[in-house]
Amino acid sequence: MKTNKLILDACCGSRMFWFDKRNPMAVFMDKRSETLTAKDSSCKSGIRTIEVAPDIVADFTDMPFKSNHFHLVVFDPPHLKTLGKTSWMAKKYGRLDDNWQEVIKSGFDECMRVLKPNGTLIFKWNESEIKTKQVLDLIPYSPLFGHTTGRQAKTMWITFMKLEQDHEQS
Repeated sequence: MKTNKLILDACCGSRMFWFDKRNPMAVFMDKRSETLTAKDSSCKSGIRTIEVAPDIVADFTDMPFKSNHFHLVVFDPPHLKTLGKTSWMAKKYGRLDDNWQEVIKSGFDECMRVLKPNGTLIFKWNESEIKTKQVLDLIPYSPLFGHTTGRQAKTMWITFMKLEQDHEQS
């Protein structure tokens, strides 16, 4: 698939952390496209709505983009594996299957494949069920730096750069 965008959000969901949810430099991808609703007494209407409306519907383990294309890739995959398939959290964030290690490694490989040499990968992970170290042990890429955030300090933002030797392997 051809695109002139500079940034890929590989699993955008509802674009929760984007300041500009329609950023013209970004292509938003997710494997689903749907509008979700749930009862929520904290909302004025009593209903919470989340819209997952990617530009491209595709799986992050098999991206329809040419290699070495994007300057920046954002990778915020599902991080929970014990949710019920129809739970609100599973609908909102997605859910990992039993083969989560294979899926996450494949996602990293695809993110690096579509990233230009010397491009940047921003990875977001929540440690509520799986520790970041378990994920980092699965991949051959070394993080540059990161930061812990969230109410319980369980969300990690980690930065990677695709170096020339990574480019030669893809």
